Amino acid sequence: MRRLLVLILALSAVGLSATACKPHKRTFGEKVQDTFDPPKGPAEKAGRTLDRATDSK
Repeated sequence: MRRLLVLILALSAVGLSATACKPHKRTFGEKVQDTFDPPKGPAEKAGRTLDRATDSK
């Protein structure tokens, strides 16, 4: 039972990481925002990347 659970968890981790690897092409609006209002540090840059990856507006 434990082997099956470990196998399922391993396969789901691999599957989730593979779906997260789709490339993201920045839109014109994102390029303009980054030009006129660049991120002010690594935390803000990571936040914008996360928002854009999850389509949070």
